[in-house]
Amino acid sequence: MEKIEAFLHSLMSSPGLSGFEKPVSEIITQAWQPLTDEISYSPLGSLHALRKAASSEPRPSLMIAAHMDGIGLMVKSFSRGFLRVTQIGGIDPRVLPGQLVTVHGVREITGVVQMIPDRFLPASAAGKAPVYDNLFIDTGLGENELKRVVRIGDIVSFASQPLDMGDGYISGHSLDNRASVAALTVCLEELKHYNLQWDLWCAATVQEEMHLIGAYSSTFHIKPTLGIAVDVTFAQEPGLKDHTTFPLGKGPTIGLGANIHPLLHKRFVETAKEIDMPYAIETMPRSSGTDAMAMQITAAGVPTMVIGIPIRYMHTPYELTTLTDIRRTGRLLAKFITSLEADSLTGLTRKEVA
Repeated sequence: MEKIEAFLHSLMSSPGLSGFEKPVSEIITQAWQPLTDEISYSPLGSLHALRKAASSEPRPSLMIAAHMDGIGLMVKSFSRGFLRVTQIGGIDPRVLPGQLVTVHGVREITGVVQMIPDRFLPASAAGKAPVYDNLFIDTGLGENELKRVVRIGDIVSFASQPLDMGDGYISGHSLDNRASVAALTVCLEELKHYNLQWDLWCAATVQEEMHLIGAYSSTFHIKPTLGIAVDVTFAQEPGLKDHTTFPLGKGPTIGLGANIHPLLHKRFVETAKEIDMPYAIETMPRSSGTDAMAMQITAAGVPTMVIGIPIRYMHTPYELTTLTDIRRTGRLLAKFITSLEADSLTGLTRKEVA
C-alpha cells in the first residue's frame, strides 16, 4: 500500500478508546471497503470485512484479528475546576504528568495532565511514582463552564500527534494496535488481484485492552477454520533484556507457544523463508496476551497463530515502530493466504503433531 504512512497517521490521530472505537472504525471501514466484498459489524462494534474465495462452497475460512481499540482515560470526578480521571486499559501513571490530552465532552477540550507537587504530599508518598489519586487534568476552564461541557464518564485521549522520525520510523499513540491494522490493510492491498481459495475475514476487534471482548464475540460469530491474531510486541530499548525483546526493522515475530498451533507456526516459518523475509521466533509458553487467547478457545476451539510487530515504549503516548516491519507483516500474511488451497490445513488437531 503506497499510502500506508498517511493511513497510519489517520489511525494514530483518532481516539477510538477501548469501548469507544467508532471514530477509528469509520477510518478503517473507508480503507477496507474497496478491498473487500462485504463489510459488517458485530453487535459490540467489531468491524468484519469479508473477502470471498473463488472456490465453491462449502469452503474453509481464515479470520485475522487486529484490535483497533486504544488506551486512554475517563473522567471520574470534578475537583474545584479540575478533572480527576481513571484509566481505560493499562496506563502506567508515571508517563502521564505533563501530557497534553483531549477531553471529549460536549465539545473537544484540550487539557494537560498534572500532579500534586511532591513537597505537598505525605512523607510516605514523597519521591515516589504518582498514583491516579494524585493526578488531575487542568483545562483552563472555570468550574461552572467545565461542568457545562464535561460529564462524568467522558473519555480522554492522548493529544500527541504522529511523528515521522526519519528512516521510516514513526511515533505516536495507539500504535498498539493500529500498526497491525495498517499491516492487515497492506495484506488486503497485496491480495486485491488474487483469487483466493479460502474466505478471508479481516476483523478490527473492539475492547482487546479490556479482556479481549471483541475477539471472543467475533470469533463465535464467524466460526473460522483458522485464526491469526496480529498484534505488537516489545522491541529492544534501554533497560530491557535482549532475549525478551526484538529489534526494530528486522521483520515480524512468529509466535510459538500455548496459543499457537504448531503446524501453523511451521507453515509461517516456511513462508517467511520462502520469500526471504527476516523474522524472529517469539516464545509464548503461557499465553500470548493477544486476541489469540480468545480466538483459540471460542466455541469448539480454533487453531490459532500470533504474528507480532515490534514497537518501543508500549502503552505510552509516544510508541515507536518502523514502517518496514508493518509492510513486511502485511506481505507475510498475504503470502500465507495465497498459499492456502481448498483442502490445506483443514482439520488441524494437536494429535497430528503429538
